[in-house]
Order: sequence, then structure tokens, then C-alpha cells
Amino acid sequence: MTMSSPSQEPRVMFQNPLAFIWLLLSVLVVVLDLWTKDLATQTLTLYRPVELTSWLNMTLAHNYGAAFSFLSEAGGWQRWFFTVLSSLVTVVLIVWLLRLSAREKLTAAALGLIIGGAVGNLADRINHGYVVDFIDVYYRDWHWPAFNLADSAITCGVVLLLIDGLFLSVSTKQAVEE
Repeated sequence: MTMSSPSQEPRVMFQNPLAFIWLLLSVLVVVLDLWTKDLATQTLTLYRPVELTSWLNMTLAHNYGAAFSFLSEAGGWQRWFFTVLSSLVTVVLIVWLLRLSAREKLTAAALGLIIGGAVGNLADRINHGYVVDFIDVYYRDWHWPAFNLADSAITCGVVLLLIDGLFLSVSTKQAVEE
């Protein structure tokens, strides 16, 4: 019987058996995102706002670019560029999620939200060639660019990563060092 040293043991791909629960969060985000986009597409007229409050409209829009319509007028190549980029980033985030320790719950939740949002928008880009947006927040004549549930999940996930990275991880490291 041969004993192997820790450096010779194979690296475990799945360090957190709970990672699949966080992937279920991603699936929930994708399902809700695609459902709300389908509902918006069926009930709204393209670029015709429906006022809900003094600061919120439902306005169906097609975004051929990335965030804030970046590269939306690029001629079509951006569809495949953003499809490949989003696919690669999603794979990296899934691997990161699967390798997290069980105690990194906030990071896992953040990654679950970002993955779900990325996949929701990726599905649109593959199926339609654009991302369906419909939430229109505004104040007087100033409008935030239209967005969707996937965009909201990505934003919430990034905020959670920033909170974890900037505040919680620092306090955890300081507590360990003391």
C-alpha cells in the first residue's frame, strides 16, 4: 500500500457539495428572466411605453449590443462576439462556483445570480440576435437604459461580490490574523 503526499492527491473539482443549490438559483433566474421577457414581448409594442408609475414604464426594446447598448450599431458581428464572450465568462464563473468552499455563501449567491443573468441574456442573443429589455426607469426627461430581470440579477450579483470582496473578506482576514 502506497501513501501519497497531499501534493500528489488529485485536485477536487467540486469542493462545495452545496454549489448545485447555488446553480439552482441560476436556473430560477433564467426561468423567471425568459418568462418575463416572453410576457413583455407578447403584451407590449416595441418602443411604446406603458406607464406604471411616475418613474417606471414597461417599454419593449431590443438591444443588439451589450450593456447600455454598447456596440449595438456595429453591423451584426457583435452578436457572435458577445455570444462567445458570455459563454466563456459563464463557464469560468461556473468553475469558480464549483470550487468555492462551503463557507463562501455570499460569493456563491453572487455567482449564482450572475450566471443566471448571463445565461438568460445569452439565450436571447442566440435565439433572437438581440436581448429583450422592457424595464424603463426614469426621472422627468432622464431615462436609465431599458433593462430586464437578467440585468438586475447580474447587477445584484456584482454588488454582492463587491460587498464580499471589499468589506466582508477584509474583516474576515483581519479576524483570522488577530
